[in-house]
Formats: sequence, C-alpha cells, structure tokens
Amino acid sequence: MVRIGLVLCAVALSGFLTSACGVVYDASAKVHASRMAHDLKAGESTLQVHQDWGEPDLRTNVDPQTEVWSYVTTPNSNDIAAALLYTSTKPGDTDKFLDLKFVEGKLVSWNTVEHTMPAKRGTGFNYGLGPSGGSGPVSHY
Repeated sequence: MVRIGLVLCAVALSGFLTSACGVVYDASAKVHASRMAHDLKAGESTLQVHQDWGEPDLRTNVDPQTEVWSYVTTPNSNDIAAALLYTSTKPGDTDKFLDLKFVEGKLVSWNTVEHTMPAKRGTGFNYGLGPSGGSGPVSHY
C-alpha cells in the first residue's frame, strides 16, 4: 500500500515538474523582453544587441538597409497545452514579440507586435554518426 502511494506521488510530482517547464519559459521570456525594452538604447549596433540579448527568434530583412529582429515576449499565447508542456515557440503559434528595427546596423526603434511563427527551414531532423558525433560517410552492407 505504501509503494502505491509513493508511486502515485512520484507520478504527480513528475507531471507537475514537466508542466512547469512551459510556465518557467513563459515567465523568463517576459522578464527578458521587459529588461530589453527598458535597457535598449537607440543607436546600439546589431553586434552590441546580439552580445547583450542573444539570437532573436525571428529575423526579417525589410530592405537592404533595414532589418527587424523579433524576440518573443509571450510564447504559446494561443495554445494552453503548449504553454504548460512545451518550452519554446513552434511553427504556427501566434505570439507577442518585441520587434527591434535596425537601419544600417543601428537600432532606431522597438515595439511589441504580434507574429505567427513561420515553418522551420530544413527537415527538422538531425542526427550524428561516427565516433565524433558528427555526420560522416554512411556505409551500407
């Protein structure tokens, strides 16, 4: 009887911890975006912003001189299950982003907008073979 109780407690705890991943990601994305919006300064270079805040979730080239970087602020806003269980945005999600506009490599403005995540490029499936974990030649016998 005690074993069944322990098993049920372990299952409940693992379910809670698994669902907390999405909640933690959501909270950290909101804090990250809030800090960005407060700390950004017009005139910062793309290199400075990248070093301070990391890779954006989306990059859009508007024209040869203008680029928009989008950092998610409210991930998985249209999918409750994804918000609880999934830890990042996925293709097709409509989310809120902090958009940073760069002209000739300098930050000129930023604001919060809504985007739908595009489909990922490539197959979405990667694997490594060989002793180094890299993809090497494959032999079929």
